[in-house]
Amino acid sequence: MKKLNVGMIGGGFMGKAHALAYAGMPMFFWPAPAIPQRHTVVDVTEELAKDAAERLGFENYSSDWRKVVEDPEIDIIDIVTPNDSHAEIAIAAAKAGKHIISEKPLARTAAEAKTMLDAVKEAGVKHMVAFNYRRTPAVALAKKYIEEGRIGKILNFRGTYLQDWSADRNSPLSWRFQKERAGSGALGDIGTHVIDYARYLVGDISEVMAVAKTWIGERPIQSGGVDKLGTGTVKAEADVPKGKVDVDDEFSTLIKFDNGAVGSIEATRNAWGRNNFLTFEIHGEKGSLYFNYERRDELQVCFSDDPSDSRGFRTVYTGPAHPYGEGLWPIPALGIGYGETKIIETYDFLKSIAEDTSVSPDFEDGYQIAVISDAILESAEKGVWVNLTENLVKA
Repeated sequence: MKKLNVGMIGGGFMGKAHALAYAGMPMFFWPAPAIPQRHTVVDVTEELAKDAAERLGFENYSSDWRKVVEDPEIDIIDIVTPNDSHAEIAIAAAKAGKHIISEKPLARTAAEAKTMLDAVKEAGVKHMVAFNYRRTPAVALAKKYIEEGRIGKILNFRGTYLQDWSADRNSPLSWRFQKERAGSGALGDIGTHVIDYARYLVGDISEVMAVAKTWIGERPIQSGGVDKLGTGTVKAEADVPKGKVDVDDEFSTLIKFDNGAVGSIEATRNAWGRNNFLTFEIHGEKGSLYFNYERRDELQVCFSDDPSDSRGFRTVYTGPAHPYGEGLWPIPALGIGYGETKIIETYDFLKSIAEDTSVSPDFEDGYQIAVISDAILESAEKGVWVNLTENLVKA
């Protein structure tokens, strides 16, 4: 069985998720399309890189990502760094002939994403953006029902991603609050997942009309170089230095699809009581679908041809009979977690390399989502509908 050596750039929270997926994928999907070897992990210092290698099971470590990209033993470059470094690493990896998987969002802007897309197309390598939430079996099942015509022509999509990890104004100034590094705030960090759902399940988006808000204008500057994502706080003392927040905390947008459907998308990181409230509800001429990632084993369905005395939403618990069920657990509702979605993502990516097939979402999808994100910010700034076709031409 073919082995593929992975060079992972970044050893933080997302590095943990990706490393787990490389270790677990062959256990879930056997025979595996290929065996991912955790070859080298990169972090900003030798000390952090060594620690990451020990924690995450990599054979080697480095503080120089360029050397790893150029290493002839490496087959795959996995980018799990802050958004401002995605383009430079991906373009170098493409020129070196490496297959690439990058965390989302693909880039800070559509123009930056386009340079990455051009690079992988020219190199002819496999490329993927890690929108792993679409790999949740219940989401894939919703896609199956839609493609089978179970809910008929789609009329409306309503999507949300609500979190509260930054609702405390004393939570530290993560790079996620800095436009130069992140590109945008709630939009790029979590809203892009909902945009990916919308495109995956309904189709291309043609126009947007948005509002965006920054609720907390400055935050305590964190000490040390490790990004403190989460609910950790700094003491609310007057002498704690503060830094400016210059990205959106929240946005809401109306959307129009190419196929005539309409809908809305909203995301915030300031919603007390919401942890990972990633949802969609889709209405069609023959039924409706509802999904909440916090109950990820469940898909709520209602079909118009159900008997009138029992019509209403009912729960389908995903399991062996559903997408990816052959590789997961043998009983419906036994439960999957975040790690399994990354394992499925890894399986699909390695399968595309081994079988020389396309995989989605790829850098083309990442670029399209970046175009939509830019349009949302433009609409919020100008207070007008923004046409996506025009933005694609600009980019």
